[in-house]
Amino acid sequence: MKNLIITFFTVFLFGLQTSFAQQDSAIILGTEFTINSNILNEARTCFISLPDSYNESSDVENTYPIIILLDGMTHFKTASGVVHFMSAGRVRNYMMPETIIIAIENVDRERDFTVTKIKTKRVNTMGGGRNFLNFIEKELIPYVDKNYRTDPFRTLVGHSLGGLLALNAYIDENSLFDAYIAIDPSLWWDDEMRQQKVDAITPVSLNKKLYIATANQGEASNGRNKKRHDAFYALVKEKSEGQVNVEIEYFENEDHRSVPMIALYKGLQYLNQED
Repeated sequence: MKNLIITFFTVFLFGLQTSFAQQDSAIILGTEFTINSNILNEARTCFISLPDSYNESSDVENTYPIIILLDGMTHFKTASGVVHFMSAGRVRNYMMPETIIIAIENVDRERDFTVTKIKTKRVNTMGGGRNFLNFIEKELIPYVDKNYRTDPFRTLVGHSLGGLLALNAYIDENSLFDAYIAIDPSLWWDDEMRQQKVDAITPVSLNKKLYIATANQGEASNGRNKKRHDAFYALVKEKSEGQVNVEIEYFENEDHRSVPMIALYKGLQYLNQED
């Protein structure tokens, strides 16, 4: 009899656990899609995160700005959480509008995020950044605009070499982006940018907002990282007439790997504050 009771409760508890498990449902952070690029001659994987209100019946006519996020797999979850926290009606922070995030997965960072080559002993694919921006602007953004309810305001976010690409896009007056966040950009790659390219900046670029985050790269760097960023900012400030639409911030307690989350938060704050 005792064994029968034990067996009964074992079966009962197992059934209870199974019942609870069957009630579980996934919390969907985003979805994945693939776009076949004629410009890059390859298929590219992207992740997309939609705002909470996107599929609500009362908001089916709403349109949303977009963020194009580089290093997609690395930063997608973080960026989705930060943007949701800053924008979702459920949280009621309202620090920025609800926004669609499109994160691009990497294939070849050196190729896609650099517009100039560095001489190396090894064979390299460097210098394809302009081509990659063409893919984003001529294939990816039109695809997203066609398939999702977007509005025309677009922000480009990049870290490290991705931050370098964001700066190159900012300098280009024909860029489709309206705002930029460059997180600890690798300006060591392209010293020419700090003078020649900034000299060529037009008012079209200077009227757009740019946020630059600088990390503390330790004593070994002897402050070179910060000096490069400060020099770039100084040149842009000098080139600007009147209002400067660039913010630079130094994070002394963050290194190159830890800075992206706080920099994204602070960068989005800056981009969305009233002038």
